[in-house]
Amino acid sequence: MTKSYTTISGDMWDKIASEQMGSVLHTDKLMKANVKYASTYVFPAGVVLTIPEVEDEEDLELPPWKRGLLT
Repeated sequence: MTKSYTTISGDMWDKIASEQMGSVLHTDKLMKANVKYASTYVFPAGVVLTIPEVEDEEDLELPPWKRGLLT
């Protein structure tokens, strides 16, 4: 079953990933599932996003923009 989320004004990718998928580390996966909005940084209200299924936690990888910060 596909899950969806309707944005509220001011939502951002990492916040949505954290709240809907359990971790900001899923941000990249969320963005890939919603390529149409990939250039959006701050969402207006009413955008319906697809929330992909979260698999094993072992598959978590830092988003590209955070990879160099923790090493």
